[in-house]
Amino acid sequence: MNADQNPDSEQTASLLVEIGTEELPPTALKRLSEAFADQLSTQLTEQRIGHGNLERFAAPRRLAVIIQDVQVRQPDQETLRRGPALAAAFDAQGQPSKAALGFARSCGVEVDALDREQTDKGEWLCFRQQATGERTLTLLPALVEAALGRLPIPRRMRWGDGDAEFVRPVHWVCGLLGAEPVPGRVLGLDIGTGSRGHRFHHPDRVQIPRPEAYAEALRAASVEPSLELRRQAIREQVLQLAASVHGHADLPDDLLDEVAALCEWPTALLGRFDADFLQVPAEVLIETMQKNQKYFPVFDDTGALMPWFITIANIRSRDPDLVRAGNERVIRPRFADARFFWEQDRKTPLADRRDALGSVVFQHKLGSLLDKSRRVAGLSRHIAGLLDYDQDEAERAAELAKCDLVTAMVGEFASLQGTMGRYYAQHDGERPGVVAAMEEQYLPRHAGDRLPTSDAGRTLALADKLDTLVGIFAIGQRPTGVKDPYGLRRAAIGVLRILIETPLALDLKDLLWQAAFGYRGVVEAEDAVTQVFDYMMERLPGYYGDMGVAAEVVDAVLSLGPQVPSDIDRRILAVAAFRQLEAAEALSAANKRIRNILKKSGDGIAADIDTTVRPEGLQEEAERRLAQGVEQMRARLAPMHAAQDYEGMLRTLAGLREDVDQFFDQVMVMTDDAELRRNRLALLRSLEQLFLLTADISRLH
Repeated sequence: MNADQNPDSEQTASLLVEIGTEELPPTALKRLSEAFADQLSTQLTEQRIGHGNLERFAAPRRLAVIIQDVQVRQPDQETLRRGPALAAAFDAQGQPSKAALGFARSCGVEVDALDREQTDKGEWLCFRQQATGERTLTLLPALVEAALGRLPIPRRMRWGDGDAEFVRPVHWVCGLLGAEPVPGRVLGLDIGTGSRGHRFHHPDRVQIPRPEAYAEALRAASVEPSLELRRQAIREQVLQLAASVHGHADLPDDLLDEVAALCEWPTALLGRFDADFLQVPAEVLIETMQKNQKYFPVFDDTGALMPWFITIANIRSRDPDLVRAGNERVIRPRFADARFFWEQDRKTPLADRRDALGSVVFQHKLGSLLDKSRRVAGLSRHIAGLLDYDQDEAERAAELAKCDLVTAMVGEFASLQGTMGRYYAQHDGERPGVVAAMEEQYLPRHAGDRLPTSDAGRTLALADKLDTLVGIFAIGQRPTGVKDPYGLRRAAIGVLRILIETPLALDLKDLLWQAAFGYRGVVEAEDAVTQVFDYMMERLPGYYGDMGVAAEVVDAVLSLGPQVPSDIDRRILAVAAFRQLEAAEALSAANKRIRNILKKSGDGIAADIDTTVRPEGLQEEAERRLAQGVEQMRARLAPMHAAQDYEGMLRTLAGLREDVDQFFDQVMVMTDDAELRRNRLALLRSLEQLFLLTADISRLH
């Protein structure tokens, strides 16, 4: 047997583990593959088995990992058990005590075989034992089982008459360490050295001589085992076919991932549909192609949908035209249904559908969608008034906002709510602002999504989300842990983003109060206002954290209790910029010192409204200079504060650093002279108030 055949003759070898299954869930394949590799690596590490880089493989019928430089044996390990202290181990005559005898017995040796260990706390009896490391081959079956048991699988299934459980039935397990087969069983199956090829092109077993040959052996059997390479191949084929008809394809990442997880040997085919179907809104056709059929739509240079689609087959057909025709035949009735819904829905104006919302429950304690529509209409009108928008347009948009939910098209394609409302409102001759608001009410749908741009769209998006937040909090169903069935986290971030990024100078707590008033006679919503406000403020550290702004900066602003998110944003960005100044650390420390002095003063100055400093009471040059600087700053800061130029204010205040440093170096604040002490405390309080016009910078680390 040569070195390749006997891993014990080398210190390390490559490891291959493949789990062959029935078709795995495509949307979970990537996550399962990553988790399997991570868990197997973790298991090796926990068993003190060193290893190198990992390479993941995943296809519809397999999860596999190749790990380089795996130690073929655990390192030997010395174990040390400490027994009783030497003073308690022997009596005055040197005879072993019961404690010593019991310890030796538990170690399986005589007392004479025990060692002694000297520590800082004295000398102890101990037992040293050398444990020889086990062969990795022996340990691997249990490690693989443990790794599979820790995969993120919400619901496992059983098959046959065994007790094994996995996300799908397992049909084979392949394991090799170098060229040596892994002995044992995993999930009730004997571990072998073979895999299986393409279900149709190469259904026979594929022998794997060593881990390094795995990928090429499967490719020879019409299986591309790399999920990433299949994804890349699909992308290239789709782009090439789209270009062949002078178009370009839409390749959303989630669809590309899913299609790559559905096939082992992808082959792209170009199909065509009747151009008459293009009279139906493109979003409907795209939804049908992408979500139902996993097709890639094709667009022209203007972005208009073309009567072509690209499908990915999992076989190399001898008659690709037959496969193409089959896909064209499948899509035709789906498009015909969509056209029927489109034509039928437009026969009834959106406004005439509003009463039907009364039979659709929004939330059983909060009423129907018609009830919500009325509340949101009132709140939209209020918000529009605050912003000097067209109140009638805002109210009209809110009244029609949910009407497309009772159309046939949205009943079939729920994800098109709002989009179809826009088309139907346009068909009904509604004003452009109302038309735009039908779709913009749901913005932003996710992180990084665009914001509403129309006046009616902004007011409607705010009103709808605020109504939901207040109502759901009022009935005690705020999000807990990962559970958020009403999407309140998304709604909260959506409101904040609209107010901050548009920006809109609106008082958030006032908006929440207005939303609560809409629930009068339904639920007691007033108590929820503060809860919702605090919940939304708790989202801000994460929001700004994504921009690289430290949580302490956000805390420095929120500690003042501001309620206008657009103003909060200006303050946070100003403090973040101030934090980069050379004077920031010293001034933050000075503010902490001021805060502590005022708290401990016992003069009530911290809460005293009157912070007037008596010039005649200033004795030291350093305090006179600081008092003069504070007065000058107050005059300079007033116009900046009116303009909400918080960054300019903090940069200006940074000019006080030298005066502040000299004050604390040369002036005794807590002097025995009560009047002098009170005057100096008033000076510190007046200085602190200048900073508090923007934030409490004493909270900066």
